[in-house]
Amino acid sequence: MKSYITYPIVEEHEGLTVEVYLKQILEYSGRKIQKLTRQKGIILNKKPVFLQKRVKTGDILRVLTLEDSSYGVEPEQGLVDVLYEDKYLIVLNKPSGLLVHPAGQTSRGTLSNYLAHYYQQQGVVCTARPIHRLDRETSGCVLFAKDSHTQAQLDKGLKEGTLKRTYQAVVHGIMHPSSGTIIAPIGPHLTKPNRRAVNQKGDEAITHYTTLQSFSEASLLELSLDTGRTHQIRVHLSHSGHPIIGDRMYGKGSTLIAGQTLHAVSLEFPHPVEQRKIIAVAPFPSSFLRVLESLSN
Repeated sequence: MKSYITYPIVEEHEGLTVEVYLKQILEYSGRKIQKLTRQKGIILNKKPVFLQKRVKTGDILRVLTLEDSSYGVEPEQGLVDVLYEDKYLIVLNKPSGLLVHPAGQTSRGTLSNYLAHYYQQQGVVCTARPIHRLDRETSGCVLFAKDSHTQAQLDKGLKEGTLKRTYQAVVHGIMHPSSGTIIAPIGPHLTKPNRRAVNQKGDEAITHYTTLQSFSEASLLELSLDTGRTHQIRVHLSHSGHPIIGDRMYGKGSTLIAGQTLHAVSLEFPHPVEQRKIIAVAPFPSSFLRVLESLSN
């Protein structure tokens, strides 16, 4: 059964041709529009439409969802903790110790492999499209798109800052001031190729933090990002003298936890197709909670 995405035409777009609306408003590529035209996949008010037809306020445009031909990765059985799902996107709760997507020498055992198997069990062929990544040892919310157009819309939201990511971390020491913003450019580490560092020739990086709880020698922070540089939170906190507990790359290991105490606690964003807001919240892993309990005692 064919699936369509529905777009009501609003007043500000009245008078645009269907082709211009698809290209400029929905950001469809010319190649994709050609493919949709060949498949008669562009419907205006329940009828096939020419690309040069001008739309009016209240018109209903329906665009065929082009089906994927592969999962993009090898399906593999594994834990898939679904926080939110609809026909356009899915939000998963990633455990610590798992890559989001195959990289380098790792082609299996990632969250994307497990998601592909999840789709397969539902009898659906759908490419695994992560919108953002989390480090291997970071747990929490990861957003995937189910089709290329939804992916493009979510990518746009990520760049424009409408996709808000909130994290919590336990760091060494007490933050002074208790709330603030870390602004420091991040670039490649001068001697260690797998690491990043504050580097004046690097890219702009902005991290906001608030102290939620202070312990004798540690702090629980809530953090949000204006930018999304590799290892940004870890680099900024280490640079400020307060590395994340358990972060062996930018601080040191801990007897309290095998990984690091950094958790992507929530995602908040406008739905890319429907007129509503999505808020997904990931419960804390037991390892994170044990660290807090240990520090409280």
